[in-house]
Amino acid sequence: MESERIRVAILEDQQVFREALVAVLEGAGMDVVADFGEPAPFFARVRETLPHVALVDLRLELPGWEAPTSGMSALQCLHDFFPAVKPLVLSGHREAEVVEQCLQAGAAGYLWKQNVGCAEVVEAVERVVRGERLLSTGLAWPRPEASPRGELGRLTPREREVLGYIAAGADNLRIAACLGITERTVKAHITAIYKKVGSENRTQLAVLGCQLGVQRPASL
Repeated sequence: MESERIRVAILEDQQVFREALVAVLEGAGMDVVADFGEPAPFFARVRETLPHVALVDLRLELPGWEAPTSGMSALQCLHDFFPAVKPLVLSGHREAEVVEQCLQAGAAGYLWKQNVGCAEVVEAVERVVRGERLLSTGLAWPRPEASPRGELGRLTPREREVLGYIAAGADNLRIAACLGITERTVKAHITAIYKKVGSENRTQLAVLGCQLGVQRPASL
């Protein structure tokens, strides 16, 4: 990403906060290609510009709507229709179940508005572009249920390598390309990892990899 400016889209209903984000990110040398408070124009611009990162607020109070709507649907839409765009949540919520729902929906990171500053937002965008997954200080990664002890030692070197890519947010095709193996082989490794560590889904694998400190690729 050194030769290309990072493109960012923003979905945030508070205009002052949104304008501040635009100023901070553009001041850091990034291109804000979309900044809207409503999903419809936001996704229209995302479709046109294909940003690297999308900053998404979870609570959107839209004109003409009686109650706030959730940005969770925006996360799902990004995951389903724009898989190359990495969602980064900016929210006033810090409940563990909300964080876990966002990660399950495809969020690459979660920032708690009450304790994140301008520099942290810029750094978070840069880290997400590099393929990292992150949470604000003070937020805990959801713990996989019934995860046995000594998980990392149960894995072969290749399985630990695959887990590192999963923790970095890579899909099976990207893992196969980076490791020089077939997608079928990647799936076989992931199946073996599931059996050894007891996780139930890919998000839990990614969380477990982060918790165990598995080595992740420097770039994807």
